[in-house]
Amino acid sequence: MHQQLFLLYKWLMLAMAMKERDRERRERGRENGSRNGRRRKISSSSSLTLASDPTRILLGVNESSLKGYPNASISCRNAFDWTMQKIVRSNTNDFMLLFLHVHVPDDNEDGGGFDGMDRIFASPKDFRDMQERDKKRGLHLLKHFVDCCHQIGVPCEAWIKNGDPKEVICNEVKRIQPDMLVVGNRGLGPFQRMFLGTVSEFCVNHAECPVITIKRRADETPEDPIDD
Repeated sequence: MHQQLFLLYKWLMLAMAMKERDRERRERGRENGSRNGRRRKISSSSSLTLASDPTRILLGVNESSLKGYPNASISCRNAFDWTMQKIVRSNTNDFMLLFLHVHVPDDNEDGGGFDGMDRIFASPKDFRDMQERDKKRGLHLLKHFVDCCHQIGVPCEAWIKNGDPKEVICNEVKRIQPDMLVVGNRGLGPFQRMFLGTVSEFCVNHAECPVITIKRRADETPEDPIDD
């Protein structure tokens, strides 16, 4: 674990050094342009030199299977805490956290995610109401992480997508091209993974960026490890 952290630290330092070198080149180019009589664009955020090109970390977050919305799962809470403590630390202007919540369509749910019973739809309005309710619950989940970032001073963005979490996360990685992806891991055994599969394992194999998986602590693992 210590060796992995050391390699991750070296990778982050190299990435930040390359970004700083590119920024200095752009600054020299703008200064040369100013000397040659060309206009120089002034930005209100010009004093935040590193914030203009931060290291972007995507985190997949989901609701708790035990408590439901708007409570975050144990795994994604741990992934967020680990990211803040081990990567961001006090360098709040050097990073941007991107929170993605994937809502699983109703056809793929077992009915227990929200109210423990099957839904009955009698009109198109019932479907619209359900979609609006699910969206609000997802927003409340994301608000928890956004509020935490704002309190600490870390730039962040958050959004919701519908679909299969593992496929949506990998598609979003391809679309937004973050510097890395951090996901929680329930720490399931091989027999459980065979039947259930895991989002983290799929992302490690298919996401087009470096992936870090954070396992739950033993003292936080529920009696049934499938729960989160």
